[in-house]
Amino acid sequence: MIDATHVSRRYPRGITALADVSLSVEKGEFVFLTGPSGAGKSTLLRLLLREDVPTGGTLRVGGRDLARLSPGEVQSYRRTVGFVFQDFRLVPRRTVLENVTLVLRAMGVDAPAQRRRALQVLQAVGLEQRLESFPPELSGGEQQRIAIARALINDPHLVLADEPTGNLDPDLAWEVMQLFREMNTRGTTVVVATHDRELIRRLGRRTIRLDRGQVAGA
Repeated sequence: MIDATHVSRRYPRGITALADVSLSVEKGEFVFLTGPSGAGKSTLLRLLLREDVPTGGTLRVGGRDLARLSPGEVQSYRRTVGFVFQDFRLVPRRTVLENVTLVLRAMGVDAPAQRRRALQVLQAVGLEQRLESFPPELSGGEQQRIAIARALINDPHLVLADEPTGNLDPDLAWEVMQLFREMNTRGTTVVVATHDRELIRRLGRRTIRLDRGQVAGA
């Protein structure tokens, strides 16, 4: 599913975020990406989302070299990827329904189909009753579950999550991780960046550790 071969990402003024990273993630696998702050976890996820491209090496997802995608292919590719941010990135003045269906609207899906699909994914995260609520009316845990529903709405083949439990208490963090595990049991490839060792230990999935932009263990 994911193949990184000698991937580097260097920025101006000599800043190196990733240096000669090689790793692979199989289709349908659940993998933790861990390491200290500044290790390169977020940079790697941005490359996988195709928000950025490597300055060296090759990064392929599903056999496609992400650096070689045309602008139109980038948009098509991103529709197969769900991304969950630590800070949720919900639009405060839009309802839960409007937040969750952002991708479907961009794809031109009609309103009744948007609502049906939104209800399905909100039921999956236990928040179908919040369809017409606004993000400021929700707890932190509820907002994160809405963000996960948004990531799931287009049936992605790959879900990427960047410190998705960093703002949550331990019980809510475990609840969110159970949602990721459920996605994975349905065949979705899941990559979660986290520094929470207890969650990693409890879930017992393969861990890739980054340190100073390099793979320190897998």
